[in-house]
Amino acid sequence: MKLILLTIGLLAIAILGITIKIWGKKDGKFAGTCASQSPFLNPDGENCSFCGKTPEEMKDCKENSHS
Repeated sequence: MKLILLTIGLLAIAILGITIKIWGKKDGKFAGTCASQSPFLNPDGENCSFCGKTPEEMKDCKENSHS
């Protein structure tokens, strides 16, 4: 029973943290980053499956690419 309550408590804290992050962001959106930016997640240099940009086009992760 203690394990179930601990699990529910940790999940509640995680959901609360995500909720606060969404609430604090403008328009409730997460910062747009693509997996194609990471050489660990994309060792072959393939295009992003979400926005279609190449890793070279994603040099500046602050640009609004997922509008």
